[in-house]
Amino acid sequence: METTDQLILATGGYDHTIKLWQAHTGNCVRTMRFVETSQVNALDRSPDKTKLAATGYQCIRLYDLESNCTVPVINFEGVQKNVTRLGFQENGKWIFTASEDYRVRIWDMLSAAPHCTRMFDCQAPVNAACLHPNQVEIAMGSQNGGVYLWDVKSEAHKQLIPEVDAAVQDVAISPDGNWMAAVNNKGNCYIWSLVSSPNQQLSTIQPKLKIPAHKRYVLRCKFSPDSRLLVTTSGDGTAHIWKTDDFSLWQELVIENYWVWDAAFSADSKYLFTASSDGIARLWRLQKKNLERKYTGHTKAITALSFRDEIVSE
Repeated sequence: METTDQLILATGGYDHTIKLWQAHTGNCVRTMRFVETSQVNALDRSPDKTKLAATGYQCIRLYDLESNCTVPVINFEGVQKNVTRLGFQENGKWIFTASEDYRVRIWDMLSAAPHCTRMFDCQAPVNAACLHPNQVEIAMGSQNGGVYLWDVKSEAHKQLIPEVDAAVQDVAISPDGNWMAAVNNKGNCYIWSLVSSPNQQLSTIQPKLKIPAHKRYVLRCKFSPDSRLLVTTSGDGTAHIWKTDDFSLWQELVIENYWVWDAAFSADSKYLFTASSDGIARLWRLQKKNLERKYTGHTKAITALSFRDEIVSE
């Protein structure tokens, strides 16, 4: 199976499995075992598309997509509590993980066994983390309402508290590096502008606006590859898509009575995948607001998905 040449969507959830799908057909091409004691919290595919990393309760697993193996090839050692997020550095040299043990870690992937080389303590359980396109700064969101920006090389950092007593559920930085977003369990989305300077270790953070994005819990926020759109997903059964030129609401995608746990854009920013608690992943054509395809096979809620590929075919 030539997974590196196909448009592969990865999904994972409460049924303790990870499924790989042909994004353009909806066919499930492989089901991989996760951990029997944990849901899948986050997924990310390596930049060379040969590996898939997954996190859950006290576990980080790495799967080989070039073989037909359905079990992980690497289990990270010494992982504590719920690991909530992860992501690859652009060359695959290291990955970052966020955990409810209060820490964001950098793992060296060039050695035989991944090991932690750097660590940041948020002093509260960490719900989210994302890597700046400059590959140096990491944004983080914690359960005590803190939003952090950390320079991995210099260890410089800044802390923001956009809303007291509101847990930050997700953070995102636009691919052009101009915007940072954070969403919380009160339904709000906060936007900051980021400005990089050669004379500064950290980007300058300027508050932009507060968006009452959803009626309930906001679960995820992600910018489109062209940085023109921001998606927020929620427990209110919707995914909202905002235009970043003025952060006005452009579209509402509705999956009634189900939590929309995660979302991912296609490379051309014209399509959006969503994962929801009905156990179905969906592909939407944004310009026409059409539901193009369903990916059905999970027996419980889908809580994470990953799509790192080329443009979705017509």
